[in-house]
This record gives sequence, C-alpha cells and structure tokens, in this order.
Amino acid sequence: MRKDKVTITIIDYGAGNLRSVAKAFDRLGYRPHITSKAEDVLGADILVLPGVGAASDTLNGLRARGLVEPLKGYMAQGRPFFGVCMGLQVLFDSSEEGEVECLGLIPGRVKKLPPDLKVPHMGWNEVAQRRPSPLFEDMPDNAYFYFVHSYYGDPADKSLMAASTEYGVDFCSVFIKDNLVATQFHPEKSGDMGLKLYGNFVKHWG
Repeated sequence: MRKDKVTITIIDYGAGNLRSVAKAFDRLGYRPHITSKAEDVLGADILVLPGVGAASDTLNGLRARGLVEPLKGYMAQGRPFFGVCMGLQVLFDSSEEGEVECLGLIPGRVKKLPPDLKVPHMGWNEVAQRRPSPLFEDMPDNAYFYFVHSYYGDPADKSLMAASTEYGVDFCSVFIKDNLVATQFHPEKSGDMGLKLYGNFVKHWG
C-alpha cells in the first residue's frame, strides 16, 4: 500500500507524547491523524495507542471519551494495532499500579519493577529478540531502545513475548499476537532504530 494512502490513527485520551509519535510516522512518510472520536477509531487503517503516566488516568481518559468499546471492537476485527508503553500495559487484565482493572485484551497482569532498583527505569536498554518477527526486519538483535516506566506487563502466555529486556527482571518489552503489536519502550524516542521499528510495523501489518 502506498504511504500516501495509509492513515495512522493515534488515539488521544488526554495524555502527552502524542505529537512525538505523530512526528515519527510523519518522518517515515505516512499520514498520522490524532483523534479522540470513536468513529475515527472504528474507521482507522492502523491504530496506535501511545501512553505515559498512570494506568488509572489512561483508563479514565479512554472511558471519558467513549473510546473503550470502539477500541475493543477495532481489535476484535483483527486490524493492525500498535501500543506504546502505557498503551501496552492497559491492554492487560489488571495492574498493580493502583490495583486497577484494565482492558482485558491480553491475559496477564502488570507488575511493578523490583524495589531494589532505581525506579522508574529510564534511559536506553537492550531489547533481546526471543522469536523471529517481521517487526525486526533488518534490525540487529540486542538493539538499544529508550524506556521510561515503573511497571511492566507480564503476559500469561510467555510465547507471545517477541522480545525481552533485563532490568532486575527479564520483562516483556515487545508483545506480538496476530494484529496486536506493543512495546514497553518508546520507539518515537529511540532514534533510527525506533523509526525502523515503526516502519516495519506499517510495512508488514498495514
């Protein structure tokens, strides 16, 4: 599909970093569109859920804008979705962060990083590929990406961990299941490797 024919729809639920995500896709030549409208979510070619902050704030923001059911409906149709950081965590069943119930799209729980470490985990860290995926096309194993988080998703099915990262615990840093791709790190803050990852996603899932 031609780049000028693909619209990347980025969900706005009141969090930050939307512009940096949009700018990353713009640099790749795609058409990013930021929206908080349910009809835009349901009609998206490719849907991106970025995220920073607390799980409860993210969930409240999605609910307040009537975006939970459209998001679930989009996902149920097997269409391409990319979650970033909190956009990964809210897909799980529940989170230790405030003991909140999340969207329940990924079986498992979000857990806090070990207390003996500096939290949040902030900065560059290696991402070790655990299984082959077109998401990693032309990318070296153990490439560095940028992280900012205090919690991590622990999927019930460990085979869906496409990549992991070591920070006191070996946690899921890339999750892939069918149409759903999500990263704990921020590709939009990860330089050329991050842009390559976004590009591979649109190329192979779009």
